[in-house]
Amino acid sequence: MDEIVCIKTYSSRAEAELAKALLKENDIKAIISADDAGGMHPALLWGTGGAKLLVQKENKEKALSFLER
Repeated sequence: MDEIVCIKTYSSRAEAELAKALLKENDIKAIISADDAGGMHPALLWGTGGAKLLVQKENKEKALSFLER
């Protein structure tokens, strides 16, 4: 099984979704881990560390290069 790593943390789910979409356009699969009741309570992210963008470890460097552009 491939290892999943957090490459970036965002203060909102919307920001994380935009980053995920950018990665998807470049054929990198990503998921978001956000404890905000499915988007119903975004303020919960303040106390839970934000919305985390996760990718497979083998794609980490490639994903970060797209996000830093």
